[in-house]
Amino acid sequence: MRISGFRQLRRSYGAAGIFAVAAAASVSLVMVPASAAVAAPRGPVSATPASGTPQLAKTSTTENVRQLVQCGGNIYAVGKFTQISWNGTTFQRSNIFSFSATAPYKVTSWDPGANAEVDSITLTSNCSTAFIGGRFTSVHHSAADHLAKISTSTGAVITSWGNKANNPVDSVLLTPKGHLLVGGFFTSVNGSSAHPFYASLNQTTGKDDGYLNLKLSGSYHYCSGSTCSSPNHTSVYNQQLSHNGKLVLVEGIFTSAGGKARQQIFMLNLGTKAGTVTDWTSPEFDGSKGNLPNGFPYQCTFNEPFYIRAAAWSPGDSTVYTVATGKSPWNIPSGGKRSGLCDSTAAFPSKDAAVTHTWINYTGCDSLYSVAADASTVYVAGHPRWSQNGNACNSAGRGAVIDHGLQGLLPSNGNARVKSNGKAVFSMSRANADDLLITNGGLWIASTNRFGMDVCGHVKGHAGICFLPY
Repeated sequence: MRISGFRQLRRSYGAAGIFAVAAAASVSLVMVPASAAVAAPRGPVSATPASGTPQLAKTSTTENVRQLVQCGGNIYAVGKFTQISWNGTTFQRSNIFSFSATAPYKVTSWDPGANAEVDSITLTSNCSTAFIGGRFTSVHHSAADHLAKISTSTGAVITSWGNKANNPVDSVLLTPKGHLLVGGFFTSVNGSSAHPFYASLNQTTGKDDGYLNLKLSGSYHYCSGSTCSSPNHTSVYNQQLSHNGKLVLVEGIFTSAGGKARQQIFMLNLGTKAGTVTDWTSPEFDGSKGNLPNGFPYQCTFNEPFYIRAAAWSPGDSTVYTVATGKSPWNIPSGGKRSGLCDSTAAFPSKDAAVTHTWINYTGCDSLYSVAADASTVYVAGHPRWSQNGNACNSAGRGAVIDHGLQGLLPSNGNARVKSNGKAVFSMSRANADDLLITNGGLWIASTNRFGMDVCGHVKGHAGICFLPY
């Protein structure tokens, strides 16, 4: 995650893998219009994965699936991979492919082929066209710099559209009103430099349509003696559309958005003539003083000054759930009681005002990268070892629950879902899950095969992709 190696930063703190239920960067649950999967009213999902889903074929090379999106009857997968295995057959697929959303989960013939990592995908409501962003410079043997509009029937690039950003694109999201919101490290997109880092494009022409004019700026810099936070640059990393289609959560590196002081995350109102930043914020996002016992701001470890990696909406959009990396605040002892949002899941009211968390669940200094929610459960994933571990760092403190990889938390208080024997329901082998997608059928998990991991729910054969059905 970026500035080139920035996206890798997310994975660098990982232990072995979520099953790997796992992988790293953006994206957690990005929805699209009408065809989009919706948060199912039931739950929780089964802890036993469905059999027969596609998986990453290579075991000697670390590859990953970065995002999964459902449109119509297919799941579209993007990431960094070269081969997909399904039903005993190996398919050559370069960083993007699709498969049936229902059993037997057949891999389709669609094969756009990108020459480098694809980080995000969004589709039109009729599923005929996809927009992708990432690190590639070519798709389907046509020039496409970090951004492309492609046919979902032929895989060909629609060359009249532009297909060019001058730096990586981390997130693409098509809103119900047809604005394509594009976020990343770019300062110029499809010939316009009017709105760097976060722009709105016309889905037909590719031109900047002027819907966003947020003037994003700022980065995260703090020091203790000669030790300073890692270099970072203004960017948008991730975004999530509300279920009612009126709001978007945006995560990234910035200190100002729409003329308002914002760090780590902000909420965008799509119901206005131009997209505007709402009053939703929290002193827990912006490093305000007074959040720690010593009165200092609680920025996380110097290596991860950007730490809120993903967010999700509750089914009724009344609550926002965030997950974070960051280990622990740099200016308090690493052991003992946790503070701030570092390495935690937290719930915040989504009202248009300054808020504070309603609950927070600490892993005890293990990173989380993705989150999704249905009415019964908040699902979070990364490489945690424990849940409810707010009294220790890298060890099990008082009250900690062993809960590896994928965690299922109660929406009411954030506590782990546990069985009658006190063990966590969804505790799985560890791995950096980068994306969680809830559909009417269940929970899809996008992950890495790091360390050769191909296990989900203690069942082998799920490298990169796992499906937990309702």
